[in-house]
Amino acid sequence: MKSIITVIGKDKTGIIASVSTILADANVNILDISQTILQEFFTMIMLVDLSKSSKTFNELKEILEQKGKELDLSIRIQHEDIFNSMHNI
Repeated sequence: MKSIITVIGKDKTGIIASVSTILADANVNILDISQTILQEFFTMIMLVDLSKSSKTFNELKEILEQKGKELDLSIRIQHEDIFNSMHNI
């Protein structure tokens, strides 16, 4: 199963490392990643493969949201189907 992860917040050192470490620890493969800095704001979108994950979707969602709170960021994960449905006209 593929999912989309979005990360938004004030730029600081270690954001990519923090998120990718969580994913690596859960055996989640990053298929594609796009990140940019818009003035002082960090934005990142990741396409990930959860098919071999050692965590359930809900467990991973909770871990990512908790990391977001720790880093004062918005970190969200959505199933690819839901993401695609929300962004279809």
